[in-house]
Amino acid sequence: MAKTYVLGIESTAHTFGVGIVSGEGEILANVRRIYKPSHGGIHPREASQFLASKAPEALAEAFKTAGIRPADIAAVAFAQGPGLGPCLRTGATVARSVALTLGKPLYPVNHGVAHIEIGKLLTGCSDPVVLYVAGGNTLITTLAEKRYRILGETLDIAAGNCLDAFGISAGIGPMPSPEEYARRGRELFDMPYRVKGMDVSFSGLLTAAENLLSQGKPLEDVCLSLTETVYSMLTEITERAMAMTGKDSALLVGGLARSMRLREMLETMCVDRGGKLYVVPEEFAGDNGAMIAWLGYLHYRCGRPVDVSESYVKPRMRIDEVEVCWS
Repeated sequence: MAKTYVLGIESTAHTFGVGIVSGEGEILANVRRIYKPSHGGIHPREASQFLASKAPEALAEAFKTAGIRPADIAAVAFAQGPGLGPCLRTGATVARSVALTLGKPLYPVNHGVAHIEIGKLLTGCSDPVVLYVAGGNTLITTLAEKRYRILGETLDIAAGNCLDAFGISAGIGPMPSPEEYARRGRELFDMPYRVKGMDVSFSGLLTAAENLLSQGKPLEDVCLSLTETVYSMLTEITERAMAMTGKDSALLVGGLARSMRLREMLETMCVDRGGKLYVVPEEFAGDNGAMIAWLGYLHYRCGRPVDVSESYVKPRMRIDEVEVCWS
């Protein structure tokens, strides 16, 4: 029996990712081209131009790595949102072109749901509370009645953005630099701890850390105080969500899933509760095309393609907008 292959294109921010997966859950290719600004954070227009320039070579490399021809794929998927508008439009344009050229169905998918589903696929967990933390997103969710219900989220900036912004303003660069400096820290300073139910707030924490640095406090100690506070807040809301839902497993996904200290804190909490922590493999923690391809396959299985004329991007798309038709 012939295998079903799906092509996925990721372009929500700094990464142009191309993934190819099979319906059996095999990841045949996961190619990335990453935009790195010369200074400051991501410049959306510059990033989109970079992504567009790298698209042809990334596609070619993905098919070569997978060992299949473009005509062999059954469907094309792309990240519809959330993300930066110019970057999303770049990926959508490439995906539409491929789908039209090959005569294949097109599936716009949610970037956040893709992070969750690739995590579930690769760890084997089935019904966890999910902590999704990245540079642009921070939320706690679980699947209920065919949708990922948002139990809590950031009220301002994402956890990853908080740490990245501090690292850049401190002159050491974004993550993982703040966590690396934190390992040499010795003193913990009082920091704003903003947990409201299962929602969190990080902007005041970022300001406090920058103020401590301007007062001449040691960089390593400020990094230690900042990271410990951010991770403690994330651990608290995860535990609260597990208690509320009665679920005994947690899944950590998103770029910040690479953090060893965050993993350690969540693992301790889960063990204390008699539960288990699952963590998406590091290669698939950050933005990647394989997760888009896998979610595209799940949508393909539901049989609901979108006409190219209706394949809009949604920069502010939320995960609870998506009907989980494949569960």
